[in-house]
Amino acid sequence: MEGSRFSHMDEDGAISMVDVGHKAQTQRTAISRCSVVLSPATFALLQEKALPKGDVLTTAKIAGIMAAKRTHELIPLCHPLALSYADVRFELDAQNSTVHIEAEARTAGATGVEMEALTAVQVAALTMYDMCKAVQKDIIITNCRLVYKSGGKSGEFRAK
Repeated sequence: MEGSRFSHMDEDGAISMVDVGHKAQTQRTAISRCSVVLSPATFALLQEKALPKGDVLTTAKIAGIMAAKRTHELIPLCHPLALSYADVRFELDAQNSTVHIEAEARTAGATGVEMEALTAVQVAALTMYDMCKAVQKDIIITNCRLVYKSGGKSGEFRAK
């Protein structure tokens, strides 16, 4: 890695926030996904909105959106961003007792929104866990990843 440099380290090796002041302001979008695997019984309760803590999906959606807006407070060295859009969506997979979560974040700025989308999807999944743990402890949160990003110097990325 000779000649390469870590973006969050200065010349002396100290941790520092990346200066994005010189970067072009572009429209940026990021979409991330993960899955929450439940037991068939828990999945049925979720579908029926019969879990003891209430409406899991609505609560998880709000939690994910709030997390996207506060990512800079959770991840060291992330820039605070003025998001123009944040959303969390769910796909219920009854055959596999799985909830697939997708989070999207958008901004017009000098740095990307990948961390905001990834944080949103993870906090939505953690909220689901919290709201379902009374009836099931062995919930699996899996396959968290960035699936799409656009904008900025590196352009578009689509996961295979």
